[in-house]
Amino acid sequence: MIGEEDPETDLDYLPVGALLGLLCYLDQKGLHPLIPGHNLLKMIPQSQSFDLECSIWDLKSALGVVLDSIAYGDGKSRESSRPSELSNRAPKWGRRADNLRSPTIRNYLRNGQYLTLCGRFLGTRQFKAQAFSKPFDFAIHGPGIVNGIMELSPRAAELTTLLESRISNFYTNFQVDEIGRVVSVGDGIARVYGLNEIQAGEMVEFSSGVKGIALNLENENVGIVVFGSDTAIKEGDLVKRTGSIVDVPAGKAMLGRVVDALGVPIDGRGALSAHERRRVEVKAPGIIERKSVHEPMQTGLKAVDSLVPIGRGQRELIIGDRQTGKTAIAIDTILNQKQLNSKATSESETLYCVYVAIGQKRSTVAQLVQILSEANALEYSILVAATASDPAPLQFLAPYSGCAMGEYFRDNGMHALIIYDDLSKQAVAYRQMSLLLRRPPGREAFPGDVFYLHSRLLERAAKRSDQTGAGSLTALPVIETQAGDVSAYIPTNVISITDGQICLETELFYRGIRPAINVGLSVSRVGSAAQLKTMKQVCGSLKLELAQYREVAAFAQFGSDLDAATQALLNRGARLTEILKQPQYTPLPIEKQILVIYAAVNGFCDRMPLDKIAQYEKMILATVKPELLESLKASLTKEKKIEIDRFLKECALSII
Repeated sequence: MIGEEDPETDLDYLPVGALLGLLCYLDQKGLHPLIPGHNLLKMIPQSQSFDLECSIWDLKSALGVVLDSIAYGDGKSRESSRPSELSNRAPKWGRRADNLRSPTIRNYLRNGQYLTLCGRFLGTRQFKAQAFSKPFDFAIHGPGIVNGIMELSPRAAELTTLLESRISNFYTNFQVDEIGRVVSVGDGIARVYGLNEIQAGEMVEFSSGVKGIALNLENENVGIVVFGSDTAIKEGDLVKRTGSIVDVPAGKAMLGRVVDALGVPIDGRGALSAHERRRVEVKAPGIIERKSVHEPMQTGLKAVDSLVPIGRGQRELIIGDRQTGKTAIAIDTILNQKQLNSKATSESETLYCVYVAIGQKRSTVAQLVQILSEANALEYSILVAATASDPAPLQFLAPYSGCAMGEYFRDNGMHALIIYDDLSKQAVAYRQMSLLLRRPPGREAFPGDVFYLHSRLLERAAKRSDQTGAGSLTALPVIETQAGDVSAYIPTNVISITDGQICLETELFYRGIRPAINVGLSVSRVGSAAQLKTMKQVCGSLKLELAQYREVAAFAQFGSDLDAATQALLNRGARLTEILKQPQYTPLPIEKQILVIYAAVNGFCDRMPLDKIAQYEKMILATVKPELLESLKASLTKEKKIEIDRFLKECALSII
């Protein structure tokens, strides 16, 4: 910091020229308390004189040298050098007067350049200095720096402005990046050394432009999961921290778009318009912020809305083997919101949809986009796609990204529905990542935290309280079973997390019962509180009759000698099963569902051949009066029942 030490000189007076100029400037700015206990003007005899000339004067660098010289001394440790001790040291101005008059007092080596200080102090306490080859004057009145008042000449004011600008612009573009290096890379996992301050879940960027997320924080290195191909990454590449946890765009600008797991549009329609960004991993709402489920979320499917009703804010699992119609239920639910949203008078009545495709074929996703576009359902929907050809980290991240987009509506007093299709593939992707990261495997080779993987995701679906906006996020996770095994690891995990499940069976599907819902295994734990009052009145005995029918039908095939009661039960059960059938992509409004189910439950179909049931249903829906339909949203009175019975009887007679 200071050049070679002169044995006959002392640090108390070596930087005196720089100190006078700097302290005058500091006093003008009110910064003199930076150097407590020092009043250098008082310490200099009035008979002493010297000059100050700065050939190169970087004020900030000089200030650092001077303050260090005063506070700690040269060659002394910070512990032994105290400002109070230094301030009590006797000045030696008189003993070294010749040195002060010499043309050069000391050269400071700073950033490879020499700073030369020399000068003259006048008896009138007027200090003259020259810096940047422009002379200026300081006129100081009073006992010293601390209580003194400084008056500057016009030329001095110009230099002061210049110094101020240099200080304010000092290191304006200063940026510190923590850089690491790739130790090894393979199978989408990079081991990086040197990122000591990185956070769990933080995004990093490789020198090739590929991004990744830090999942394993170990003693020697960091395990980075690569978003994309790892072929562009090699050993020794630089890795830079971004300082941010993974976030995705959210807002109404996302509606109608197809994006990947990072929120980047993949539908070829250009960049997203104005939007906000939300973290993909956030804490689920607490108990105080929630409210019990009490509003219906209608799917448009007779079998679901009557037997396993779903409420806004509920988590209802759709579980079944492959090719049993799991996705069809989810798509019908999205399509059903079209006519409901068209009647909505406010944002609180509109339901927005988010569909997350995990590990599906690209052709399947393209087909889904086409179906939603043709039905004009894309205008209130967001599609997040992590297809089978995408890396496992993106399939793992996609549900959290979609949930963050749905939470925008929930937290702003609106309602949203999110469909995870399906979480089995997300669990498989997470297992792949965990095994490659050398995490210990557990049951079925899944890592120990696979339950937390799904629980922290599904707990974010909630109905908010009135104090927090009364918004809601309803989740319909999909799980694919193997050969109907609902007792496997992942299915049992998700069943225990959700508020009910819709079980689909391959046998029912191939018998033509679609949706192929197993009424005995399907349940909704909280949805009945949200079910429409009229629907609850109509289908009160429906589930019991269907369960009895399934039980009796299994024994009826072994003998033909059945009593009248059993025969009536089988007859009614077959017609109830037939009336609950529904073609794909044809959701029904809730009032039409009530009318059709009322006809079946009250025996209007009992004498009708099974092959005439579909025709009877179409006739009812085609000839019913709109006023009667609208009145079904309220409760069923005796007068209304009489009117409905008369109408249904007329339709039945025309069919028979």
